[in-house]
Amino acid sequence: MHAKFAGSTSVDLSIEIAGMALRNPVLLASGTCNYGQELQSITDLSQLGGIVTKTITPQPRAGNRPQRIVETPAGMLNSIGLQNPGLEDFVENKWPFLESLDTQIVVNIAGHTIEEFADMAARLDDVQGIAALEVNISCPNVKAGGANFANSPSASAEVIGAVRRVTQHPVIAKLSPNVTDIAEIARAAEEAGADALSLINTLVGMAIDVKNRRPLLGNITGGLSGPAIKPVALAMIWKVAQAVRIPLIGLGGICTAQDAVEFLVAGASAVQVGTASFVNPNAGVEIVEGIRRYGDECGIQHIGQLIGSLQT
Repeated sequence: MHAKFAGSTSVDLSIEIAGMALRNPVLLASGTCNYGQELQSITDLSQLGGIVTKTITPQPRAGNRPQRIVETPAGMLNSIGLQNPGLEDFVENKWPFLESLDTQIVVNIAGHTIEEFADMAARLDDVQGIAALEVNISCPNVKAGGANFANSPSASAEVIGAVRRVTQHPVIAKLSPNVTDIAEIARAAEEAGADALSLINTLVGMAIDVKNRRPLLGNITGGLSGPAIKPVALAMIWKVAQAVRIPLIGLGGICTAQDAVEFLVAGASAVQVGTASFVNPNAGVEIVEGIRRYGDECGIQHIGQLIGSLQT
């Protein structure tokens, strides 16, 4: 783990999640900061609690056909298709830079079979410096007719259990909101060995070009993110916080420090900033500063005082 946590403030923002020490509870979300290089010259990554890498799959993926991104009211739709260089290229060419950063690095992984997830986790267990694995179970299970692992408690548990058995890294299960009961999925992941949960992934959405009567996205549907989904994400964090004992990392429409504090109060131990970074690449750092100001104004000594403090 990276141990150089410089600076001190009146409110202690440091937090430990599943053995992962964060200087503050703000991370950049997977898919929105790539592998860090693009942002390093325009924001200070060392001021963040960590970054979550763009999803890695066993083999390189070219991704979906364009158009891949569509702006929507209070959000955006994306259908990138997990474009990435593949596991071995990531380890050889992306990891040396990531390892040099003075922040925690969480590696997001995805596969089409349980065996692929386990093989990736085992390979990454040999890589020094990874803070945790975020397991993207919102992927189609090719052995089950293409249904997403995240849609089934048993399938989610199988993936998380397989990863847990082959790695020493903390395991974070990333949950989909496109399910009947997210608390049931969360409990299954916890019982299978997840050390923490991140939620929510994007909601399924679409946009239509009415002039041509065609979908705007090349893949027809995509993932809705941004401020539009924040109320849904917040409610799911609150619901899951009451169902499990492991830490939660909240994401979904977090654009300001107030948004982040709401997630902490609802039960999240940390947050991830995603779509906001497309509008303002410095959003994550500004949210850290805003949380610090909030803590000072409210006389909070440690960020842990906020977590799960909602009065109902």
